Amino acid sequence: MESTSADRVAEELLECCLAGRPWTEHLLDPLIAESGNSALFRIVVERLGDLFEPRLCHVYADLFADIIARRIPELRHAQHLIARYDRIRRPKKVDRAPESVFVLSRVTLGADVAITSILLDAAKQRFPEAQIWFVGPRKSWELFAADTRLRHLPIAYGRAGTLDERLSIWPQLREAVCQPHGIVIDPDSRLTQLGLLPICREDDYYFFESRAYGRDGDESLSSLAGRWATETFGVEHARPYIHTGLDAPEFACTVSFGVGENPDKRVADSFEEELLKQLPRPVLIDKGAGGQEAQRVERAVARAGGGIAMWDGSFAGFAAHIQRSKLYVGYDSAGGHVAAACGVPLVSIFKGFASERMFQRWRPTGSGRITVIRADSTPDLLAAVRAAVNV
Repeated sequence: MESTSADRVAEELLECCLAGRPWTEHLLDPLIAESGNSALFRIVVERLGDLFEPRLCHVYADLFADIIARRIPELRHAQHLIARYDRIRRPKKVDRAPESVFVLSRVTLGADVAITSILLDAAKQRFPEAQIWFVGPRKSWELFAADTRLRHLPIAYGRAGTLDERLSIWPQLREAVCQPHGIVIDPDSRLTQLGLLPICREDDYYFFESRAYGRDGDESLSSLAGRWATETFGVEHARPYIHTGLDAPEFACTVSFGVGENPDKRVADSFEEELLKQLPRPVLIDKGAGGQEAQRVERAVARAGGGIAMWDGSFAGFAAHIQRSKLYVGYDSAGGHVAAACGVPLVSIFKGFASERMFQRWRPTGSGRITVIRADSTPDLLAAVRAAVNV
């Protein structure tokens, strides 16, 4: 199936989901086929999550349980997956002192700082004698690698992988974390397809359903994760953090124009170039994932004058620089959550969010000065950023 054709089918399926109408085989089958997988995740799955509407959690569960049942013979009964999901999403308090605590990665860097790190901190406080495991990709683990209370259980998850590739981690994950004296903390992880893949005994499984928790309120995900940690583990002051252990010289300002593969979050090239001219020197800007993003950064730096260095290393290395800097400026992305977690003053430029609640949920939250600017509703965006930088 061609990409545009798959996109049209995915948009029709999304319409059914949002309207509460049943979907048919002719919509689902093309998207389960490998050629339609990208559209399935990009248009349907991500949109259902980004709206943060509690009612859509069960719509997603019904949809994806059906998909899992079609692709994993051992889990061929979708109704069993849905019944389990209804049970594990009910809040419960921890009632044991486990030997091992497995905290699943959210897979994306920003979410692992804004959400997962809070649950790691809560686990360390609540279970001082337990071994705490960070379960997920190495790139995220590097943000916490110097934390002596943690160990890494590597599970690779390809966000650009096919449906079958994404589901293929299930046996490895289940074998690794299903331990007789352990518990699993799942922060709405893509590793379990948002709680649908059973990986341990239900009594040992603690699920933070971030898309529904907080209902219709306007709290950020970091605030909600902290509240859930209090209700579940009795830990009242769990905080986001990083601990890379990496040395980094101090810069007056760190910058990232990365948008996590979502071009709708960007403003025009000319804005980025003018913004760089306004920032206090010296500046360190992240070149990002390479390709067009790196080329865009190089062009902006070339036109913005001197005093700007470019970072072309790991994200953990850049995070260490953010932690040491006096100011951070960027779009809604992982760098902003690092700055917030470290108490570094930051200016976050928000654009392209799918709903008002998505904006509220993903606002960076921390102890430092945080200025969030909505790009689409700010007439003179450059002036607004300049004013925030010069506070």
